[in-house]
Amino acid sequence: MDSTTPQDRDGEPAPVDFRTHPARYRHWKLSFDAPVATLRLDVNEDAGLRPGYKLKLNSYDLGVDIELHDALQRLRFEHPEIRTVVLTSARDRVFCSGANIFMLGLSSHAWKVNFCRFTNETRNGMEDSSANGSLKFLAACNGTTAGGGYELALACDRLLLVDDRSSAVSLPEIPLLGVLPGTGGLTRLTDKRRVRRDLADIFCTTSEGIRGARAQQWRLVDEVVRPQQFALRVREEALALAQQCPRPAQAKGIELPELAREDSPSGYRYRYLEVSLDPGARRANLTVLAPPTGGPNSLEAIHEAGAAWWPLQFARELDDAILQLRTNHLELGTWLLRTRGDAAGVLLADSMLATHAADWFVREITGMLRRTLARLEVSSRTIFALIEPGSCFAGTLLELALAADRSYMLAPADPSPEAPQVTLSPMNFGPFPTVAGSHRLAARFYGDSPLLEALGALQGLPLAAAEALEWGLITAAPDDLDWDEELRITLEERASLSPDALTGMEANLRFGQRENQNTRIFGRLSAWQNWIFSRPNAVGEAGALKVYGTGKRAGLNWERV
Repeated sequence: MDSTTPQDRDGEPAPVDFRTHPARYRHWKLSFDAPVATLRLDVNEDAGLRPGYKLKLNSYDLGVDIELHDALQRLRFEHPEIRTVVLTSARDRVFCSGANIFMLGLSSHAWKVNFCRFTNETRNGMEDSSANGSLKFLAACNGTTAGGGYELALACDRLLLVDDRSSAVSLPEIPLLGVLPGTGGLTRLTDKRRVRRDLADIFCTTSEGIRGARAQQWRLVDEVVRPQQFALRVREEALALAQQCPRPAQAKGIELPELAREDSPSGYRYRYLEVSLDPGARRANLTVLAPPTGGPNSLEAIHEAGAAWWPLQFARELDDAILQLRTNHLELGTWLLRTRGDAAGVLLADSMLATHAADWFVREITGMLRRTLARLEVSSRTIFALIEPGSCFAGTLLELALAADRSYMLAPADPSPEAPQVTLSPMNFGPFPTVAGSHRLAARFYGDSPLLEALGALQGLPLAAAEALEWGLITAAPDDLDWDEELRITLEERASLSPDALTGMEANLRFGQRENQNTRIFGRLSAWQNWIFSRPNAVGEAGALKVYGTGKRAGLNWERV
């Protein structure tokens, strides 16, 4: 039995599908008053993703966050007239009570961690949009704002709390549940809001939270507002944020149709991505297809192509495939990345992305690619890129190889026109930074300026295996005789190692040089929350997470480990 999720009534968990549409939302209400859109959280208590719990007090599970992720994507692309998104509650006196505790108590360790990872990525994506000329966000906390609800508010640019003498902000996970805030709460308190450490200590160990003037004084919120003035202040703040956003008021939006995906026991097939599953070897094979060589070559043609333009279509497909594999196929610990097609089509698309970078639609596509590549890197999977005849690892697709833990490129003993090549483009030098903040070539070579300058001069030049190896762009270049055997040995050795140790090693090496808020959020989640989620004080029979709501006291082991 797959142990990734709480179990359905028949004992077998159904796969999670991350595709949805506003017409199918059960938890969010979306309204528009340009340049402001409002997302109101109105959770259907009986519409949890899995049976066994009720989503009371606007608490959320993965299904609620899948809808939020979809709504943000649609606002980015379908509504360019929107500059500020207000996140609030459709209910009185409660904004959001956070992740549903009974859902967490029923969930496996893997489900809890994957749930936290996805919600982290959604909140990090909000900050990424705000920092890169896209949507701004305002949290209008019109009631009690607790746990993950406060963490969602922390991801916004501004945070207003109603001053009704009862509404408070809180991170009660430690005193009530014996776990940590799971979606960046501790890190954003210190890194983003600069809450003093001693005050943060009090705040995080006080289950009832902090309200009113003290919440503002401690920097937990930006402003507290009387109920009578709250709606007006929210509107004023939303309009002020909108002035900081360059999105065009008159542009036509780009509709995002539901992503077409063929599912089968052997994998998934999209327009530009094929995913084959190999459970016996515990591997997934992902092959990205290049766009047609005669793709859009003007801004007008790009807008006419819309969501079908290759960079956006590919980004949406890869994003969905990562989520499918990460959530529904835990034992497939190695992902092999391949590409197929003519690099000329990729380089043309890259040229259009670079040339028209100031256009709102192109900017949103670049952001989507940036966040998708970051999602790939923070996934706890071994990632190898295989560069073979017929490959097209160029520009944006070369980023896949640069994001991989290792890359292997075939070096034929007898060079031929079919021999694989890699090609750099402007998209390899800045538009797609890692979670740590530097582009992948800079991270790969630890900011070696002379080398990066020399690599910049190679843009557009196809490099054979020997040249790619000499420049350090790949890991190894076996010849025809050694290729199959070297890969077989490498993959078998990898599959024999502890998945837990590999997850820790890969994360350390991928983000080894630089730290920022995002890497600290993911690093602390991986290290501390993973550990706490497996400790009896949290999830044992008498653990705080297990006995919550029963009236029993948690049975804690008092040893410090």
